[in-house]
Amino acid sequence: MATEAKSGAGAAAPAGKKRRPLLIVLALLVLAGGGAATWWFTRPSAAASKAGAPAAESTAAKASAIYYKFDPAFVVNFGTEGNTRFLQITLEAMSRDPAVIEQIKSNEPAIRNDLVLLYSAQTYEALMAPEGKDKLRQATLDAVRKVVSGEGAKGEAVEGVYFTSFVIQ
Repeated sequence: MATEAKSGAGAAAPAGKKRRPLLIVLALLVLAGGGAATWWFTRPSAAASKAGAPAAESTAAKASAIYYKFDPAFVVNFGTEGNTRFLQITLEAMSRDPAVIEQIKSNEPAIRNDLVLLYSAQTYEALMAPEGKDKLRQATLDAVRKVVSGEGAKGEAVEGVYFTSFVIQ
């Protein structure tokens, strides 16, 4: 009987040894699948890898900003009689399209006219509030876009206007 017990125990040992390689193979498959999934979800997009650029740079790269400075500065008087004030604004317009900047340059007299009328219609109280300056900046942008659009160019391509100097006296 002792020999039967030994042979029974000996038969169980090889079965356990047969399962061990199967478990190792399964563990390797799980690890490989996890690695493949990680690579798949963190890899650069196909379009970016074809272009040789990282995925973050594959989003439409913007062209460089081009600024046009209106020179000389705008100087207008505004306010009621007996309470006349002066406003001086140095202004720059920004676009990324050189053709739009050329339209601004060639139509500067019309733009300046509209802006002088806009600036001289302001009130001191409105201009002293930060919101008033921002509204004036937006109205300035709208006026520049209107003239540029009226001449057949893309007015919306004027992305911004910036007050580089703003003096009230």
